[in-house]
Amino acid sequence: MEIREYIEQREKENLSSFAKLAIKSKGRAIFEPEDPIRTCFMRDRDRVIHSKAFRRLKHKTQVYISPGNDHFRTRLTHTLEVNQIAKTIGKGLRLNEDLIEAIALAHDVGHTPFAHSGEEVLNELMTDGFRHNENSVRVLTEVEQRSEGRGLNLSKEVLDGVLNHRGFDKDINRAETLEGQVVRLSDKVAYVQHDIDDSIRGGILRKCDLPKEPLEILGESHSARITTLVTDAIKHGFHELENSKEPKINLSPKIKKALIDLRTFMFEHIYNGEVCSKERESAMYVIEHLFKYYKKNPERLPLFYQTIAKTEGIERGVADYISGMSDNYCVTIFKELVIPRSFL
Repeated sequence: MEIREYIEQREKENLSSFAKLAIKSKGRAIFEPEDPIRTCFMRDRDRVIHSKAFRRLKHKTQVYISPGNDHFRTRLTHTLEVNQIAKTIGKGLRLNEDLIEAIALAHDVGHTPFAHSGEEVLNELMTDGFRHNENSVRVLTEVEQRSEGRGLNLSKEVLDGVLNHRGFDKDINRAETLEGQVVRLSDKVAYVQHDIDDSIRGGILRKCDLPKEPLEILGESHSARITTLVTDAIKHGFHELENSKEPKINLSPKIKKALIDLRTFMFEHIYNGEVCSKERESAMYVIEHLFKYYKKNPERLPLFYQTIAKTEGIERGVADYISGMSDNYCVTIFKELVIPRSFL
C-alpha cells in the first residue's frame, strides 16, 4: 500500500460521512496520475503555496494601504488567519482539513492591489465587470503557469470553494462541499475581527466606539470573539450534521446576528469611512490610469499578457496584469509612467 492510499484509508475511517474524501474527488480538468504520497487535495494545497500569486499576497493590502507598520494585516496574513480558523472548525466537525487548507490558501489569490478599492475600479472599467472570487479561479486555472502549461490544474472541489467564498448573510452561492462552506464562514470571522484589531491599533477606532450588544454576546477581546464564533460554528455544525440530510455550515441565529452587526458597523465606520475613502480615491486613480494606459498601449504589456490580450481581448489581458500586481509594484509602474525619469 502506498502512503497516499494509507492516508485515504484513514480519511474513510476517521472523517464524518459528510466530509469530502479525497478518493471521492470529481477530479481535475486534465487527468494526472496519482501521487504516491499525497492525496489530490494535498497536492492542490502545495501547488497554491508554491505559486507566484500566493507569494504576492504578502505585499497586497488587506484594508489599510501601505500602513508602514509590520503589525497590520496584509492579504497574506489574512489568508493565513482564515486558514487556521477554518482548519479548527473543520477538525471539530471531522471534515477534510487538506481540502479546507487548499481552498483557504487559494481563496484570495485573485485579489487586486489596494484591496477592494482595486476591485471596485476594475469592476467599473471592465465591460463584463470584475469580481475577485472569479478572478481567483482564473488565476488558478489560466494565469499561473507550470511546466505542463497554463493553470495549476486543481481539483474541482477546490475551485468550487474558491469561487463560492463570497457572501455571508444570504443563503446563496454556497460551495458544494462543507469544507468550502467552512472557508466561506471563516473568511468573515477572520476579517471582521482582525480589521477591528488593526483599526484600534491605527488609532482610527477605539474599543469604546464598538457597538455594545455584539460585544456582550461575542466577547470583549479579539481572542474571546474568535473563540465564541469558532465554538458556535462547531456546535451549530454538529447539530446540522446530526439532524439534517443536507447540512450547511453556519452560525446559530444569535451569534450570527452579532457578527453581522459588527460587520455592518465596520462597513459604516471603517470600510466606507473617511480614512479608507481618502486612500481609496488615490488607489483607484492609480489603477484607472494604468488600465487606460495599457489598453491604449498593449504593446507595453509583458509578453505573456500581450498574448492574453490578443487571444481573449485587451481588457482581459490588462486586468490580468494589473490584478496580479502587488501594491508596491503597482505604484512603481505608475511612477515610471507618470513622473519624468529625471525626478525618480
